[in-house]
Amino acid sequence: MAVRTVLVCEAQVPFVHGGAEVHVRELTRELRARGFDAELVSIPFKWYPKEEILPHAAAWRLIDLSESNGRPVDLVIASKFPTYFVRHPNKVAWLIHQYRAAYELCGTAYSDFGHNEHDVGLRDTLVRLDTQMLGECQRLFTNARNTANRVAKYNGLAAEPLYHPPRLAPRLQAGPSGDYVLSVGRLESVKRVDLLVSAMADVDRPIRLIVAGDGTQRANVERQAAALGVSGRVEFLGAVDDDTLVALYRDALAVLYPPYDEDFGYVTLEAFLARKPVITATDSGGPNEFVVDGLNGIVCEPQAAAIAAAVNALAADRARAARMGDAGYDRARTVTWDGVIEKLVARSDR
Repeated sequence: MAVRTVLVCEAQVPFVHGGAEVHVRELTRELRARGFDAELVSIPFKWYPKEEILPHAAAWRLIDLSESNGRPVDLVIASKFPTYFVRHPNKVAWLIHQYRAAYELCGTAYSDFGHNEHDVGLRDTLVRLDTQMLGECQRLFTNARNTANRVAKYNGLAAEPLYHPPRLAPRLQAGPSGDYVLSVGRLESVKRVDLLVSAMADVDRPIRLIVAGDGTQRANVERQAAALGVSGRVEFLGAVDDDTLVALYRDALAVLYPPYDEDFGYVTLEAFLARKPVITATDSGGPNEFVVDGLNGIVCEPQAAAIAAAVNALAADRARAARMGDAGYDRARTVTWDGVIEKLVARSDR
């Protein structure tokens, strides 16, 4: 029997709209464009204090989405933690990420999980439950190879990466290399925008840094720019509309994207579709599935001096920067929605 009715599951943090939120909305839109009757199901998620994590996971487990209003639901597609706790006989996960603070980020500056008895117990419970709930899925996909590797390492489950185009893909276009480098995304510790601000102290004039995005670390990085004396060359735009973002990509010299162990990151593909090279870090994870050092961008150590050197090198050789941007475009244009949808809705033999 062919799949016709599909529910896409989202754990929504109110007032937060980042890559994960774009991901599920784009998936729902693409399903509808191909004739599926698709809807988005959202439940608010709160992760602090830690005692809230399991109750929010339990909320998804209490839900049976096998039918709605007397109408059978053929397929549910789970995204990030804890949506894959939902009950359905034909459950598929296209995993954006698990609760990363309890996984690979544990013990780092990017996690509030430590090695005390309470945190270790909660972490073990989360990993055990994730393994069970993901194991229920008829098919298990991830948004990137980095995510699939994490599932294999911590949960012992095999997952297939499915790459998809960014939302702005049809609108992005190339333009002349301007006098600025661009950072796009949430201003959170794990995104390491502070590294970019520090790098500006060693970036040659007249190159500026434009930061498009908002987050909990914005005030901190603004203070950092002031303390380093680079405030006049760093512009914090906050959240911007699509027209502004398309123009920012179009006229940038390069895009700087050095998050810590990112899963996928729309920014890399968005930059490439605008024919801009990407500067990322050796430990950035997902971006390195697309960025090839010296071909379509620069992969450097996660240090301010290394990032500054990469920016200066591209500013000094704009023809090279343009060639890298063209190579990035050739890579990004091969990523389409058709194969993603085909695999997600295929009936399982399990």
